Amino acid sequence: MNTLFGPDVYLDDIERQGYTVIHNALIADLVNDLVADCHRINPHFSLAGIGRLNNLQIDKTIRTDKTYWFDGSSQAQLTYQAIMQSIKTTLNRSFFMGLFDYECHYAKYTQGDFYKKHLDAFKGRSNRVFTTVLYLNTPEQGGELVIYKPKSKEVEITIKPTAGTLVMFESERFAHEVLPAVDERYSIAGWFRKNASISGIIDPPR
Repeated sequence: MNTLFGPDVYLDDIERQGYTVIHNALIADLVNDLVADCHRINPHFSLAGIGRLNNLQIDKTIRTDKTYWFDGSSQAQLTYQAIMQSIKTTLNRSFFMGLFDYECHYAKYTQGDFYKKHLDAFKGRSNRVFTTVLYLNTPEQGGELVIYKPKSKEVEITIKPTAGTLVMFESERFAHEVLPAVDERYSIAGWFRKNASISGIIDPPR
């Protein structure tokens, strides 16, 4: 058993407020394995972009973190993806959301790295439905996640990165940002998606 929580921990939160914060979500051994996997692929992290596929652009005024998309090259990645698939099944059964798949990447923030306020999905223009963030380490300073109230400049919640904490929120509903890092910060950012396929062609990830 790699998780320390059940559906009752997050379903009520999501139905009531559209987001949930689960502390100590994974067993420590899996978190440690994911951190080790980050160090294994560390030379292959690349500067994160804005947009998808042919519209992908690098803009250091918006974000400066580095990412590495999961490629199934470690048991830790496969185990984490299996946990997310289980959550996807639960969300579909509970809310009839029609979630199709899950995509995710490691995110690395070094000193000064940030990601300005943004939405992961725009209403009617994206297939990303739920955003997830799992923290892999506990930096002493910086790198907080700020989630804003819908259509507002007012802060809904500020979350300090803590190893093993899992955050999930509605992608179209909540703008959010990552404050500048002071200490190195590792996490996994992911998205449950609907399939926006056209003419039978499966919508690609990322």
